[in-house]
Amino acid sequence: MEVLEDLYQKNGRQPLADLVFADPPFNIGYRYDVYEDNLEYEKYCEWTAEWMNACCKVLKKRGSFWVAIGDEYAAEIRITARKLGLFMRNWIIWYYTFGQNARRKFGRSHTHIFYFVKDTADFIFNDQAVRVPSARQSTYKDKRAHPGGKVPDDTWILRPQDAPGMFEAREDTWNISRVCGTFRERTGFHGCQMPEKVLERIIAVATDHGQFVLDPFSGSGTTMAVARRLGRRYIGIDISKNYVAMGKARLKESGSLFDGVQL
Repeated sequence: MEVLEDLYQKNGRQPLADLVFADPPFNIGYRYDVYEDNLEYEKYCEWTAEWMNACCKVLKKRGSFWVAIGDEYAAEIRITARKLGLFMRNWIIWYYTFGQNARRKFGRSHTHIFYFVKDTADFIFNDQAVRVPSARQSTYKDKRAHPGGKVPDDTWILRPQDAPGMFEAREDTWNISRVCGTFRERTGFHGCQMPEKVLERIIAVATDHGQFVLDPFSGSGTTMAVARRLGRRYIGIDISKNYVAMGKARLKESGSLFDGVQL
């Protein structure tokens, strides 16, 4: 939160981010290199409200706020956003099918992605950047179909068996797996890595070329890598000096320049 406050002050107390994407710790007991994700319920909710409020301060009026979260605190994220004056556009379900094995419950194979805006009448949504062919076009040959395709649904189907092709233009679903241990995309230094294709869709639809993307939990550096590739400016923040260093190395190895991954 201190880093976000510093950014706010350095920018003359003016918002600077056109998009905030946050993939915070889910508070499920995961051990990061310098942080154990196991706070008491009230403490976690208090901390969540603090970092979300700090992000809202640096988010422009036309900007959007995206949060990836697990089942345990999805409802709390929604309530916190409402208290902060954010408006929910979508409660997206990222269904990746390659779920975690379970013995005494159904295996989990999804993540929640919230899409919030500050202003319900004025926000960036580049629908042309993410449209896909619809069944009305491809199957029923209906002349009333939009020639540019349809805006994807709010359930994103991401299947590992389709990973080699990543995205099939003939489908109206989005076929990308979570980043599993054997995938070439995996950096190896962070256990909770988001797929680049997830960030591609979010950044493409929610920002224009040259605009600013902020990730307050930069982790493996995926958000910055994708933002740079799509021609956006970016700042990533992480509590771990190791993750920051490795994130910078990832950008450098990929040939991407970076405006700064800050701690």
